[in-house]
Amino acid sequence: SLPSEMLIKIFSYLDAVTLLSVGCVNKHFYHLANDNGIWLKIYSICFQPKRTIWKMKSEQTETVSLGCAALHDRKPGYWKKEYIFKQIAAVKTRVMRLVKPVDPYTGLPCKNKEAMKASGLSWMIVLKDKNGKEHVTEKAKLSFKDTSVTILWYSTNWPCLDSLSTLKLFGVIPLLPDQSRAPSKNGPHRRSLIAEYHLANLTESSVAVGADKLVQLFSLNPGLLVGLWKEKNEIAFVMASLHYHQLLERSTLGSATVQYALPPNKPVLDDVDPEYGLHDYSLHLDVHGGSCTYLCGTFRNLFCRKGDIANGYLRLTVVSLKDNKKHLPLVGTLGLSWETDVFKGNVKDCYVMDVTLLDETGKPFWCFSAPVYIELSSEASSLYDYLGCTYTTDYADSEGKVCVELVWLEETREYFIVNLVLYISTRKVNNWYGTNY
Repeated sequence: SLPSEMLIKIFSYLDAVTLLSVGCVNKHFYHLANDNGIWLKIYSICFQPKRTIWKMKSEQTETVSLGCAALHDRKPGYWKKEYIFKQIAAVKTRVMRLVKPVDPYTGLPCKNKEAMKASGLSWMIVLKDKNGKEHVTEKAKLSFKDTSVTILWYSTNWPCLDSLSTLKLFGVIPLLPDQSRAPSKNGPHRRSLIAEYHLANLTESSVAVGADKLVQLFSLNPGLLVGLWKEKNEIAFVMASLHYHQLLERSTLGSATVQYALPPNKPVLDDVDPEYGLHDYSLHLDVHGGSCTYLCGTFRNLFCRKGDIANGYLRLTVVSLKDNKKHLPLVGTLGLSWETDVFKGNVKDCYVMDVTLLDETGKPFWCFSAPVYIELSSEASSLYDYLGCTYTTDYADSEGKVCVELVWLEETREYFIVNLVLYISTRKVNNWYGTNY
């Protein structure tokens, strides 16, 4: 009921974040909160816009402040958009400066954690039921590793699993990040869709990873783990494993409905030849269970010859059965840790595998972070150097496969990796190099 002039006067005392929130109240407030006079004042304080006019007969310059012309010549909301765009650009510049230094072992930026903090990045999941109603879960616990971040969501009021149709994973950044204070939960944010998962018939369409006394784990590609209470068959927690490579792009550059599409690789001139195969590849492998790390290592000078190409895959042998000097132990009791508000546990014989494969130029070629599990091998063991049962771990996606063979040593009560092979899709290699394997 207040006159518009009085409301605009009141709005002129608000900061940018509060002004954007006020604009969400109703259409009348939205139009008033778009006032160019208010936003030009906010813009001027933050960026101090000035225009320089050069005189023909002198090298002196005259600085003219943006005044009435800047207000009357612009459509309503112009200076609000200009302010928001400049703030976003400033954050991107700050983030890009942080991600420039690269770790020589992983081939990834050294300061991923600092870059995520600078952008105010967080993650949320949105559960959608069959009636179209959305349930948002934001409370999360983070665990950072060398090449990935593990995000755990838990709640006491999950919707009924049978009523759910999809789960969407979003990256969320504040529209106007403020480095001096933590992001406001109710402030304006921007969502970027990372992945969408279908939950209908979850136990049938996903991969059962393992179980303990309380929960059973199911894996969905890419990198999502859903824990169900055994007795009720309801959601206990959701865990996502996100690899640092492409993480910032997918978490910030997509829209709320469309995932960010990575640009194609621009191959450099090299001696890549289908007759010669791949060479000088490097692998950084991180095996962990959320809180504990069981293996972290870098393997260099990986190669693939023409004879290693078969059935649409190029084979890169990392650890060979024949070379027992390179066999690796998994240190500690293997398992995946989980927790909720009340309970916590550890599901044995499953873990998160972080794979970072670099090409001969050191550029990330194939990267993923995903939950996997160990199962007893169905084939007879040909290992004579070890007395113990043989186990396998397998992972596959559209770009390749990872096959791991392990042996359990009862004396030391630990697993040893005795065979580790990567199979890269020829389609992936052809798209990367523009060749024809």
